[in-house]
Amino acid sequence: MSIEPRFTVSSGNVFADLGLPDAGTRLAKAELARSISAIIDERKLTQREAARLLQIDQPKVSAITRGRLGDFSLDRLLTLVNRLGMDIDITVAPNPEPSRPPRMTVRGATEALAAATDANHSKRVLFE
Repeated sequence: MSIEPRFTVSSGNVFADLGLPDAGTRLAKAELARSISAIIDERKLTQREAARLLQIDQPKVSAITRGRLGDFSLDRLLTLVNRLGMDIDITVAPNPEPSRPPRMTVRGATEALAAATDANHSKRVLFE
């Protein structure tokens, strides 16, 4: 007797799939932290150098790069992205599909760098 593997198709938001509160905000924060980490890596910065640029202490840089974001608000992560010299573009638009919940789209640093070379990738984040 063989056992069929069970799986669940992801919604695209692991936090929502796990039933965590504020899943959209959690995913947005994770994407911003991923962007910050990608910029740090791309620039080959040490955590100490990144901390100086971000105007935070080195343990906070470590927390961001490890995805430990409990002490960081969405606003604070946006500010850190700006401190790395990156633009943030926020657009408010009507939801063209009323049957789905509204969402927030975050384009990460990797995608932004790729977009600069004509590749157009974006991450869609549900913001509840």
